[in-house]
Amino acid sequence: MTALSDGCLDMHLPEADDEVASDIDGDEADDSIHTFTGHTGEIYTIACSPADALVVSTGGGDDKGFLWKIGHADWGFELQGHKDSISAVAFSADGQFLASGSLDGLVQVWDTYSGNLKCKLEGPGEGIEWIKWHPKGHVVLAGSEDYSVWMWNTDNNAYKTFFGHGSPVTCGDFTPDGKTICTGSDDVSLRIWSPKSGETIHVVRGHPYHTEGLTCMAITPDSTVAITGSKDGSVHMVNIKTGKVINSLAAHTDSVECIGLSPSRPWAATGGMDGKLIIWDLQHSSPRGTCNHDVHLQSPSILSSTVSIPDLSLALLSVQEGVSCLLWLGTTNYVATGCVDGKVRVWDCHSGTCLRMFRGHAGPIQAVAVSVGGEYLVSVSIDGTARVFEIAEFR
Repeated sequence: MTALSDGCLDMHLPEADDEVASDIDGDEADDSIHTFTGHTGEIYTIACSPADALVVSTGGGDDKGFLWKIGHADWGFELQGHKDSISAVAFSADGQFLASGSLDGLVQVWDTYSGNLKCKLEGPGEGIEWIKWHPKGHVVLAGSEDYSVWMWNTDNNAYKTFFGHGSPVTCGDFTPDGKTICTGSDDVSLRIWSPKSGETIHVVRGHPYHTEGLTCMAITPDSTVAITGSKDGSVHMVNIKTGKVINSLAAHTDSVECIGLSPSRPWAATGGMDGKLIIWDLQHSSPRGTCNHDVHLQSPSILSSTVSIPDLSLALLSVQEGVSCLLWLGTTNYVATGCVDGKVRVWDCHSGTCLRMFRGHAGPIQAVAVSVGGEYLVSVSIDGTARVFEIAEFR
């Protein structure tokens, strides 16, 4: 291995084709076109570059992070310097920089083109829960297990801290216009902040809000509404300007783990440990339908004749496997889910049909991401692998 820069190594990273031992049962099919096996432990986080369809970053419980390319086993960098599990990776909006956060409380920022370590962002006393970039600049936001939120300007290392939560800060983000920050915590509250002053604008908690810790969040494109999910199985919509709960979406029966907003319609998707993927009509605050993770995959020969269920009032059947992550596939009607059973599924939200089920992982899926352009879906699992699946047919 030849050092390219401080903490970042140019290396040949092993792939499945390099005859690395696989934990996959011989009877289990593998639908992936590329498998990254550089990690030696569970993988927790993944991000795809918004500037290069082949560049991916992953981080995991082996205290390692990597920057690698789909289909290029001889191209990759190990993101060195962390002393504990890497819990979050995120690319800046322009793809120029990558931030990696760890349970050691350190955030490191890398130049994705040169591989150079740009800066180390220190401050949190405990582990990093999540990382987000400002939508229009090189500013990083992170939530910590020590109840704090930190914001750094990566160009000059200036920082601002946000204190007020009474438990780990489990989710958060800038509003799309970049003018406000929303954070959720295990303390059962949503806080809305001014990024300029660092002061709390609103605290949302108590009836009719969640009764258990927040787990996930999404903010509408117009920056007006925060949608939050909780361990209590509830989903709530909060007006960011007023701090008032404007609607409650009740249908899950277990912890809500993920929320995604359709880029082209006023719809939201939520996934939970009850195994349900629920599609919501936000204009009417009602479920359009529920995708059942026990349904059998439609054969390709009959996909074109699949009939939508009237009024999308899809049957709620028994479900065995929890939904741990999800994302919308661009501006389409398709949603991809990653599940505890190790499968990645693609759903048609109009009909409630499971169009594809991708196999290959030997453990629960932790996160999924889609390459810019929508040609590849990449998933990571506690089985220690990242797998790439072709999804060009769903663009």
